[in-house]
Amino acid sequence: MDDRKYDTNIQNTQLEHELQKLKKSYVSQQMAKSQVEQLYQKIEEVRRMEQNRQRKNGRIQFVAVAAIAVIGIFVILPNTSGAIAHAMEQIPVIGQLVKVVTFRNYEYETDRNMAEIEVPEIQLEEKVDGQPNNSAVQENLDRTTAEINAEIQSITDNLIKEFEMNLKQEQGYQDVIVKSEVLMTTPEYFTLKLICYQGAGSGYEWDYFYTIDLKTGERLALRDIFKEGTDYITPISEDIKRQMQEQMDADENVYYWLNDEIEEWNFKAITDETSFYLNENGNVVIAFNEGDVAPMYMGTVEFEIPAKVLEEIRK
Repeated sequence: MDDRKYDTNIQNTQLEHELQKLKKSYVSQQMAKSQVEQLYQKIEEVRRMEQNRQRKNGRIQFVAVAAIAVIGIFVILPNTSGAIAHAMEQIPVIGQLVKVVTFRNYEYETDRNMAEIEVPEIQLEEKVDGQPNNSAVQENLDRTTAEINAEIQSITDNLIKEFEMNLKQEQGYQDVIVKSEVLMTTPEYFTLKLICYQGAGSGYEWDYFYTIDLKTGERLALRDIFKEGTDYITPISEDIKRQMQEQMDADENVYYWLNDEIEEWNFKAITDETSFYLNENGNVVIAFNEGDVAPMYMGTVEFEIPAKVLEEIRK
């Protein structure tokens, strides 16, 4: 057995034992302040371990990060104090559990053509006994996940169809790759990134971002993050321009279409349709595909908007 896997199993077992002890204290209504703090620490420890495991394995995992260690240990129990109630709200098992599975694998390889397409599918876990039932949120989640899954299947179906058509026409060399990655795994938000690549002499990558607000069950739009009626386009766009200029000043190999001689190429502002996601710090990250705001050699580029830029207009 791999020593690292063995060590991880030991750590998971130890954490589960400790969480069981905390559960007993909670059920017996004898949880002291120090134990509440310990509960927070264990939750964060499980989160970190799961996030590290995701990065090492490069595989899609449960969105409810601590659910693997916590599910079956904690259910909704009578809240006997404000501190305990608040601690329990931080456990990802409370709320909907979401996971991503591989719906379909499409693989093809010869000396001239290669396709490696993994089609992800978002699935909702069955509710844990004792969880509060919110039929409106559940209905929204069912609809939202179905819509996202249908969109992903349409994208990948079209790529496969195009690939097979080129095979029949024997049109040179071609590579097609589709992968996915879970970017955000919190009790509030879930974000799936679909990564697409096509190569035929030169390559092109473009990405799709799917964020679900787990509190409402709706797909999150950029405007949903901000107070109604506020201008978020301008501060985000201006900060992106600032970052672009700073990067170009620091590295002569970095180039954005910011002050280009061809005016229509220059980046002016984002739109409501510009891709985005929320990172682990809760900051807005704006994402551009190859060729959107820079020459193709720059690849896909992202800009994290500092919290202070948007703090007055965030909800």
